Amino acid sequence: MQNEAFPAINETIGARVGAARKELGLTLSQLSAQCLLSESFLSRLERGQASASIANLLQICAALQFDISELFVGLQGNGLKTRIAVHRESDRDLAVVETTGYRWRCVGGGNLQDDMEVFYLVFPKDERMESFVSHPGQEHCFVISGEVIFEVADESHHLGAGDGIYIDSVLPHRARNCGASEAHVLMTVSASNNTQAAFDWWRPAQGVTKQPVLRAGKGGNADE
Repeated sequence: MQNEAFPAINETIGARVGAARKELGLTLSQLSAQCLLSESFLSRLERGQASASIANLLQICAALQFDISELFVGLQGNGLKTRIAVHRESDRDLAVVETTGYRWRCVGGGNLQDDMEVFYLVFPKDERMESFVSHPGQEHCFVISGEVIFEVADESHHLGAGDGIYIDSVLPHRARNCGASEAHVLMTVSASNNTQAAFDWWRPAQGVTKQPVLRAGKGGNADE
């Protein structure tokens, strides 16, 4: 999603990402494979034609062995808090989480001083997250269509279209499709106060072995 408010910031960040990639001798394809973001998105980012969320930039910087703070040197005074950003239906480039097949894109927030990020997620029918995840902040999952099982700590909740769940993101959690077709979900995630934290909801929580106790919500009965 292009942030129309700060095109110069997008251009500067993109140029710095491109320079760091070239310094390591990586192709766009190689960087894409390492950070799990699409090659077309990375190309547009480097050309200043797309903005990236903090979660995306952390993924990119980890692959480039680059301190994320270096991307923002000299930019803090330019106002890295979204004032107005319009998302269009035509912005359909979905990144793929290779380990799960989930597709997603950021549809709101994600700049350095923003308080939240909003993600549109597509859960394929036959894929699932194997690991629980944990990160600072809070999040809300709203099911647009389909059915998902949302597991949180030792609980599990069956959510159908129109259902939602709000959680403390520090609690180990994961979600999976449990319906007969793709599930489409809107996920709102609060940003961590520590911008250096590894902020993305696919980060595995260490040592989580509990099997959740399934509880049915109004979206339907539990399938386990």
